[in-house]
Amino acid sequence: MTDRALGVVIGVDVGTTSTKAAAYDTRGRLVAHHSAGYPLDEPHPGYAEQDPHRIHAAVIEAVRGAVAGLDRPVTALSLCSAMHSLIGLDASGTPITPSITWADSRSARQAERLRAVPSGLTLHQRTGTPIHPMAPLPKLLWYAEVEPELFGRVAYWVGIKDWLLLRLCDALVTDHSMASATGLLDIHQLAWDSEALGIAGITSMQLPELVPTTHVLPGVTAEVAAATGLPRDTPVVVGAGDGPLANLGLGVVAPGMAACSIGASGAMRVMVERPGVDPLGGVFCYALTEQRWTVGGAINNGGIVLDWAGEALAPELGPDAEDKLLAEAARAPVGSGGLLMLPYLLSERAPNWSALPRGAYVGLTHGHRRRHLVRAALEGVCQQLALVLGAIRAAGNEVHEVRASGGFARSPLWRQMLADVLGMPVRFPAGRGGSGFGAALLGMEALGLVASIDVAAELVDIDEAVRPDPAAAATYATLLPLFSELYEALVPAFFTLRRLAPSLPPEPPPVAPPK
Repeated sequence: MTDRALGVVIGVDVGTTSTKAAAYDTRGRLVAHHSAGYPLDEPHPGYAEQDPHRIHAAVIEAVRGAVAGLDRPVTALSLCSAMHSLIGLDASGTPITPSITWADSRSARQAERLRAVPSGLTLHQRTGTPIHPMAPLPKLLWYAEVEPELFGRVAYWVGIKDWLLLRLCDALVTDHSMASATGLLDIHQLAWDSEALGIAGITSMQLPELVPTTHVLPGVTAEVAAATGLPRDTPVVVGAGDGPLANLGLGVVAPGMAACSIGASGAMRVMVERPGVDPLGGVFCYALTEQRWTVGGAINNGGIVLDWAGEALAPELGPDAEDKLLAEAARAPVGSGGLLMLPYLLSERAPNWSALPRGAYVGLTHGHRRRHLVRAALEGVCQQLALVLGAIRAAGNEVHEVRASGGFARSPLWRQMLADVLGMPVRFPAGRGGSGFGAALLGMEALGLVASIDVAAELVDIDEAVRPDPAAAATYATLLPLFSELYEALVPAFFTLRRLAPSLPPEPPPVAPPK
C-alpha cells in the first residue's frame, strides 16, 4: 500500500468566525483536527466584515495544528469556505478592502433596486443567486456608487477562498461552486455572465480564472510549507462552498434527500443533477460538481433567536441560559397558545430574499408568558425552514428524507419540533465534520482515492431518527399558511419603519454576530 493510500486529506473549512482543519482517512475517520478563530467586525449598522490577513493567519494555525497531531502523511489539502464574500485586490494581489461577508447588508438598497426590475428574476434564474445584499453583485454596485474612487482602484475582485488560494499556492482561481454564489456566473454555461458583469461595472479580466471544484493545484509556497509543516509538493484541491459541502458531509447526495442545519443561522438544501431555479425565485442553485448542484435556501435566524431570547427575556438566567430556556419552552403547548413569531431579528434571506423584514410577535395576549414567547421563537425558526422546504418542492424537487445537523440538535425539544413542523421524519447523523468532512471527501474524489463522492452516503451513520407526532404536526400544518401570509401583510410596516429610521433614536446593535 502506498504512502498516499495510508495518508489523510485535510479538509480546511473557513467559516464566519473560525477556520477548522480536520484530517480524514479514506474510511471517513477523523484522525486529527485543530481550529483557530477571528472576529466578525461591525463598524457601522449593516456592516459585517473581516480582515483577510487574520483569516489567513487562522488557516495557517489550523493546518499547522492538525498536521502536528498526525502520525501519517498528508495526501492533500481540500478547501471549503463560507460563500458570498467579496474582497478588492490591487494589481499585486494585496487586499485594499476588508472581506465583506454574507451577513453584510449595506447594499440592501442596491439589491432592492435590482430585484424590482423585470430582469431581476431572470438574472436570478440564470445565475442561481438570489438578488440579495448577501451576494457580491449588489455589493459591487454599492462600491461603485458609494466608494467610486476605491472601486476604480481595484484590479481584481475575489472571495475569501480565492484569496487564500492565492496566498497558499500563488494561483488566482475560483471554483464553480463559489462562483455560482456571486450572482456573476451563468450556471447553465459555467461562464461569467455578461449582463451581470455589465450591471456590476467590471470585466471578466477582474475576476479569477474559473476551474472545477476538483481542480488540483500542485503544491504550496515555500512560506506556507515552512509555516505549516507540509511538504512543498502537497497538492491543494480547490474545493467548494460550505453549503454544497455540508450536504456532502451529511451523506445527502441522492435525489429526494434534504440537508437541514440550524446553527446560529440555518439552511435547507437538496442535491440535484442539473442546475435550475423555481419560477418564483424562492431558492438558490449552487454548484458542487458539474453533475451535482444544491438547490435550497438559507435563513439568517437560527440559534441566534434562542440567544436573543435569553438576553432579552431572561437576563437573570445569565450567559449559560440555553438549557433553562429550552426547559421553559417545553412547558408551553404546541403552537404557543396561538402566538406566532416572525424570527427576523437579523433580517432574512430565503424564501423571500429581502433584507427588509423585522422580527415580530403576532397574537400576543394577556395570558401569554415567557415560556410561550420562547417556544414561539423556536417554532418560528422551524416554520421558516418549512417555507424553504416548500420553495424547494416548488422548484420540482421531491423530498422524502431530511438529515439535520447543527447546535440545535443537542436539544430533544428542538429535534422533535423540527420533525413536527416539517411533518416528516428527521434523521440525525452521528458526529461528522460537516462542511470540512465534505471538503475532504471532494478532495479524495479529485485525487482518485475514492470512486466518487457517492461514498458519502455509506460513510455517514445515522444516530437517531425522530418521527413527527401526528397531533403536533397537524397543529403546525394549520398554522404554517398564516405564518407565511404574515410576511406579506407586514411588508408595508417594514417599509415605513425603514423610512422613519433616520428620525428615530438609533437602533441597538446586535448583541451577537451571526455565524
